[in-house]
Amino acid sequence: MHSIRKLLSFQGTGALSHLNCRENKSSYLFVKPTSSYCSSPAQNTIASMQNLSKEILLLEMKKSIPILSNSLHKGESGRIGVIGGSLEYTGAPYFAAIAALRVGCDLVHVFCMKEAAPVIKSYSPELIVHPLLDAPNAFEAISAWLPRIHSLILGPGLGRDESVFKVLGPIINHAKELKIPLVIDADGLFYINSNHHIIQNCTNVILTPNTIEFTRLYKAIMGITIDPSQPVQPEDVGALAKKLGHVTILQKAEKDIITNGININICEKMGSPRRCGGQGDLMSGMLATFLYWKTHDQYSHEVTLSAGAAAAHLSRMINRKAFEIHGRGTLASDMIPYIPECFRSLFNQE
Repeated sequence: MHSIRKLLSFQGTGALSHLNCRENKSSYLFVKPTSSYCSSPAQNTIASMQNLSKEILLLEMKKSIPILSNSLHKGESGRIGVIGGSLEYTGAPYFAAIAALRVGCDLVHVFCMKEAAPVIKSYSPELIVHPLLDAPNAFEAISAWLPRIHSLILGPGLGRDESVFKVLGPIINHAKELKIPLVIDADGLFYINSNHHIIQNCTNVILTPNTIEFTRLYKAIMGITIDPSQPVQPEDVGALAKKLGHVTILQKAEKDIITNGININICEKMGSPRRCGGQGDLMSGMLATFLYWKTHDQYSHEVTLSAGAAAAHLSRMINRKAFEIHGRGTLASDMIPYIPECFRSLFNQE
């Protein structure tokens, strides 16, 4: 394993292909066979994608986790921004923000609508809350903070107010200029349905749709309707990621599909059957922290896929832990205390 890690550190993605030739059948990755596929875009995509195992991706993530040290300064382990929070939806940005903190970032800024701010502040004194999202000068006020942000979550509790949507484009463009990685979830994905050009070819962006959100995206971008009552197929997720210019998609379902249209990982770790609100928000917060750590590591490989695999696995672990105690009554807030414990178990470190 040490030799594999060293090889990856120096040779990057090319080393993964090299490993495929040297390892035995139970190796860390394999290439899908191509003989039985016809020429549709989705089938061509799955035929060409390389399957990266969880072992490779979690090891790659572990290499980029900041080592705790007394010499660290506040903010070095991550300053995460959350764009979201409206009158109706105050819980979602809180869940995303607190999960980012619990997994190990130092500071979280929540940029929300004015009426949501007092409520979100009341949930936790740990959060820095800015009631700017519906201000007359919203973009100018928020953009002044963006140079301090290491990664950005767009969507939790955002709502679909047209005046707020008008601010999202300039925010995303400014984030792109600053090379800030983005996690786009919930109503942020609804915005992308009609504005997908704005993230075209942005390989530091991760979209996190559930099944319904994915079918909407697929229809909007590919022009093809998918039955939302059926499981989403890996080839469809890969085709959409490829169409967007290798944006990474973490498609949340019974099995989480993580792909950038080039490589793919499917997370099958046992979670819980509970489907309460807020679980996706917890994942987006953890994902944003992992994404910053990977982006910040100059020797990093498979940045978005390893961050996605880590967030998917950790989410399922905390879901399962909470469900074992609370069963049918499990809530997203019950899952938060298990983040540090499950993090230690997954990565064998603080």
